[in-house]
Amino acid sequence: MTPEDILKIEKDIVLTLKNIYDPEIPVNIYDLGLIYEIDYTPDGVANIRMTLTAPNCPMADMLVEDVNQQVAKVDGVKAVNVILTFDPVWDKSMMSEEALLELNMF
Repeated sequence: MTPEDILKIEKDIVLTLKNIYDPEIPVNIYDLGLIYEIDYTPDGVANIRMTLTAPNCPMADMLVEDVNQQVAKVDGVKAVNVILTFDPVWDKSMMSEEALLELNMF
């Protein structure tokens, strides 16, 4: 697998994550800043380190499962590991400009 292949798969993973929405906020989880790291290995494993807007988020299980299921559909991904972390704690400064505009917070 070439470095270009890996970059393409990582871009496809980002596009997939941009189609997963937090059920309580009408913005995708990538632009919300919930995705801290995407590490795709040449053997087909996608390691996604992410957080939630709050540790007691009632939709946590659903959101993590959605990330697992959707990223697993990306061509070239054989396995997905979602690592949920609260370090650092999420805050609105992690949101993209696009998300801030969408929520009228700019």
